Amino acid sequence: MAIVFITGSTDGLGKAAAQSLVDQGHRVVLHARSTDRAGSLGDIASRAEGVVVGDLQSGVETKRVADQVNAIGRMDAVIHNAGVYTQRNRGSTPEGHAITFAINTLAPYMLSALIERPARLVYLSSGLHRGGGGSLDDLDWTKRLWDSAKAYAESKLHAVALASALARRWPEVLCNAVDPGWVRTRMGGAGAPVDLETGQKTQAWLAVSDEPAASVSGRYWHHMRQQEPASEALDHGFQDRLLDKLREMTGVSL
Repeated sequence: MAIVFITGSTDGLGKAAAQSLVDQGHRVVLHARSTDRAGSLGDIASRAEGVVVGDLQSGVETKRVADQVNAIGRMDAVIHNAGVYTQRNRGSTPEGHAITFAINTLAPYMLSALIERPARLVYLSSGLHRGGGGSLDDLDWTKRLWDSAKAYAESKLHAVALASALARRWPEVLCNAVDPGWVRTRMGGAGAPVDLETGQKTQAWLAVSDEPAASVSGRYWHHMRQQEPASEALDHGFQDRLLDKLREMTGVSL
């Protein structure tokens, strides 16, 4: 049985994936952004391998999350699930970054670099990533007027690019990106067409399955099927420039 760390696993897709994996007999390390949120986990916390706490909009706390995970031991897989959607304004993290960019892009990059390298990495993206082109000139939204939808799309393009880049750089690690669809969660809303079970299935499967179909890397998935992502996400030049900028902004190197 595998041990899997899932970011943002107090509710929604993260908690659903955790529940699914625990029910299958796997060991799961949960993540909450605060002790209050950790306290709301209920029964699944008692069945988990552990719960780590840290707010991913803070670079300092993101590093502490990595330290807590490493103290538990090497993970077989990490599912980078945590994310935010519509932020009314840019906001500012403790390090001065846009909140969407910090949580959706900087945090998974930093955790990928700082957590002891697992056998598998899964990054949650969105079909909306196809509207995220042209982000490298102003990753942190310091020059442009704030556009929450565009910022979200850009961050989800970064997730696909990160998965593809790490598949190239770390051939021993299976790295994939997943579009779970528009799911009925607190983020997605009650009117979303996709149920939680369908929404969590692909990322949980990629994290632990021994099926040959799941033993691939550098792919983009939607509901258990591979799809072709935006061409920019697969462009090696874009990937390398993105990683260079993230390293400069965080001081953390892959």
